Amino acid sequence: MNVFRILGDLSHLLAMILLLGKIWRSKCCAGISGKSQILFALVFTTRYLDLLTNFISIYNTVMKVVFLLCAYITVYMIYGKFRKTFDSENDTFRLEFLLVPVIGLSFLENYSFTPLEILWTFSIYLESVAILPQLFMISKTGEAETITTHYLFFLGLYRALYLANWIRRYQTENFYDQIAVVSGVVQTIFYCDFFYLYVTKVLKGKKLSLPVPI
Repeated sequence: MNVFRILGDLSHLLAMILLLGKIWRSKCCAGISGKSQILFALVFTTRYLDLLTNFISIYNTVMKVVFLLCAYITVYMIYGKFRKTFDSENDTFRLEFLLVPVIGLSFLENYSFTPLEILWTFSIYLESVAILPQLFMISKTGEAETITTHYLFFLGLYRALYLANWIRRYQTENFYDQIAVVSGVVQTIFYCDFFYLYVTKVLKGKKLSLPVPI
């Protein structure tokens, strides 16, 4: 554990709370990709199966349980409680374009060919691309609510802080997880354009808007 890991976890948790709070207060999930939220729920489910077999620390266990609960509550709100407000017409990213290559890569590139290890690897690869349906939805509609952009910012910040965490661990522990680092870099790259728009528009009080594809 180091300060970057803790700050990364807190940033991740804040992102999820912001999203849940937005849905609950507005009683509306318009502008939020249900497909991205399904992928994140799948990420946490396959990654945290070790809750049943290993105990690392109280902090680790609590954070895993909280992330799982937040993910599934979000999915329930989108597809259950507030499904009438869900913008399914714009949430059209084809999930098989992500799931098929991620599943294949998980079997081909992992540390150990065991069920739990393959599922953990799958979760790492999937998390690196799980935000794409949300970004695709924003590009399709051409805009995003301010609270949604805050959610995306803190989600991206979480990944950037985790990269700093891996660098720090390499410096202090000589530990390097190639799968996690490479996937984290890929995921952070997806956020780069968004970070620029967030700083130049949202932080200046402007609405984030993009040219709508013809």
